[in-house]
Amino acid sequence: MLTLSRVRKHFAGTRPRVVLDEVSLDLAPGEFVAVIGESGVGKSTLLNLIAGLDHPDAGSIVFDGVDLASLDDDRLTLLRREKIGFVFQAFHVLPYLDLAANVGLPLQLLGEDAGAISARVRGILEAVGLGDRLASLPRELSGGELQRVAIARALVHRPKLLLADEPTGNLDPETAADVLALLHRSVAESGAGCLLVTHSMQAANGADRILRLTPGGIVAG
Repeated sequence: MLTLSRVRKHFAGTRPRVVLDEVSLDLAPGEFVAVIGESGVGKSTLLNLIAGLDHPDAGSIVFDGVDLASLDDDRLTLLRREKIGFVFQAFHVLPYLDLAANVGLPLQLLGEDAGAISARVRGILEAVGLGDRLASLPRELSGGELQRVAIARALVHRPKLLLADEPTGNLDPETAADVLALLHRSVAESGAGCLLVTHSMQAANGADRILRLTPGGIVAG
């Protein structure tokens, strides 16, 4: 489903540096893979490249049979909307929209019918334990609840690929464990492939595979 072959990325500037070098990995449908690594090693950059938010300097990224390098910006945007769910460490919920509107936004962007959006949103919020909070605003929720909203939004359009960037980085240990359990359960039920990047071995435990991102590429964790 997802194949990275010898991906390389560097950042220019007054102190240019190579962030990713010779990175290769494969992810199968329904597989949960954790990529661990120290801060600054390029974990978030890796996810941004896979999502088509940035472009590698060398190597290839093939997702769902399509080489991302063959797509222009409009087609990359459509690919993300239709097939990729992204869970951010900082939640990225819109503060002026209630939970139903936040979670339903991916479906709205895809032009889904309002009735179908309402039913899907209610179902996914119930699945993450927030079925009674549809009209709540983000400021009324705890950090753990906001992360559950972020997971619901990432899954509502039934993506083939789920990308999670340090999804427990801002949470206390108990809430982090709950969020990880929810993430694993949601991926198992949806059949999506999931790539989670984290600096925490505790967060990585339970994955089907653990890989370590190093300055020289990816090695078994």
